[in-house]
Order: sequence, then structure tokens, then C-alpha cells
Amino acid sequence: MSTEFDRGIAVTARPSAPATYDTELGAGWQIGAGVNGGLLLATLGNALGSTFAADGGHVDPVSISAYYLSASRPGPAVVSTEVLRARRSMSTGSASLLQTDDDGGSVERIRALATYGDLAGLPDDVRTTATPPDLPPPDRCVSAADAPPSFMAQAGLLERLDLRLDPAYVGWAVGKPSGTGRIQGWLRMADPREPDPLLLLLAVDALPPVTFDLGLLGWTPTLELTVHLRARPAPGWLRVVASTRNLAGSFLEEDAEVWDSDDRLVAQSRQLARAPR
Repeated sequence: MSTEFDRGIAVTARPSAPATYDTELGAGWQIGAGVNGGLLLATLGNALGSTFAADGGHVDPVSISAYYLSASRPGPAVVSTEVLRARRSMSTGSASLLQTDDDGGSVERIRALATYGDLAGLPDDVRTTATPPDLPPPDRCVSAADAPPSFMAQAGLLERLDLRLDPAYVGWAVGKPSGTGRIQGWLRMADPREPDPLLLLLAVDALPPVTFDLGLLGWTPTLELTVHLRARPAPGWLRVVASTRNLAGSFLEEDAEVWDSDDRLVAQSRQLARAPR
């Protein structure tokens, strides 16, 4: 069954250039004027996976780092990929997404470098001090669907998610941020789509910016985002926590963890972002 997420990250290889893909960035994945950075990363991830699979290679992203060069807009885009190294256990490649600007020229929106492998084939041994976030049950959290219509009109992404935020960190919505620099909650798609590695690339960037919890509302553009994927997620709810420890010089880091329904840490990320002006 084709889901909204699968359609949102769909890429079509050009017959004459198998490493070049056409895609359509949907308006339903916008936050403000731009397309969500996690959706863009998942689109690049899908194109890279298709490139590696065409050579009988690896299809799971293990690590991916992207630089956001300009704000993507809804509409047609082209993704170009390149295999940089293909080995038995890992493959590495790059991907770039381009759109046509108002003057008819080509402008690069995002460029990524990624290593792919087989997440299902990793050893079961886990040694960690990390623990899942302590969250109230989903029905006791604040649903993003309860946001004011004026906000939802500029955040089409939220209509595609079932996002339930921890009430302890949503005071910013009524002018009372905690000041902790933390937002956490439950996440799944609004349709029946279960999580997989590509969906984890969206999940790390799906929550409101942690700057909201610092009382700084507004656009927080991502400059660079790195995601490490640790395992294939189990079906069901994901728990996502995002936090920052340092905002200085108008920049901040935002760290995210994604936990699956089996209490496994399945993805970690760090992004550098610019604070709202």
C-alpha cells in the first residue's frame, strides 16, 4: 500500500541516467515556506538506497550527513547520486537535490554524504547507558492536532503526523516555556505507515524546534544535520526527544534520540541550526 510518506519521498530514475532521479516535493510537507528538512533527507536517502540496490548493494542508511544550502520549495526537483565506494559490508555515496529558481536556473538545495549497510544484520550485543524518555501515555499528551488553525495552515507537515507532545514541555504554546531547551513526545504517521529506516530520517526532525522551549518562536533553519541509525525500528509508536545545551552567537545544536516500541535506541542525530531572529 502506498502511503503519504512513501509518495512524499518517491523518486523515479531517468532511463538515460540511472543515478539521476525526478521527484516532486509536496506542499503537504511544509513548515512555513520551506519543505521539512527530515522529509528532504529521507528523499535523498531513498534515492541513494535505490542507487545502491541497482548494483545489488546495501539499502539501509547507517550514517548520513546533509548540508542545507537553500530553502526547498514545493514542486519538481532532481536528485543526483554517486557511488563513492562499494564494499562487502558498507557502501558510501553522495546525493544532491536541485530545483529550478525563479530565473530559470538550477539551484542546489541540499547535499548529503552517507554510508549504507544492512541494519538487520548487525550484532544483537547492546551496551549503553542511554534510557528512553519518561513520557506520559499518548492519550495524556498534547496532540499537535489541537494547535490553532492559523498555525496548522502554515504547518502542513503536522497533518501527516500523529504527534503527541509531553505536556511538561509545551508551555511555550501559552507563553510559558520551561526554559530547559527540551521537547519530547510520541510519534507515528497519521496513516497506518509503520516506521522503517527512512522514516527515522524524518522522525529526528519532526518535533517543533527546541528553541520554542526557550521562548524563541519562529523559523529555526537547519544548516547541517547528521543522523546515525542504530537498528531497524519495531512497529508501533516512536518516542522522540530533542534538546539543546548551548545557544550562542545565534546558533544552537539540537540533539535528538528516537526510541522504538521495543525500548531500543534506533536513531540519534545532531543538527546545527540558526536561532530565530
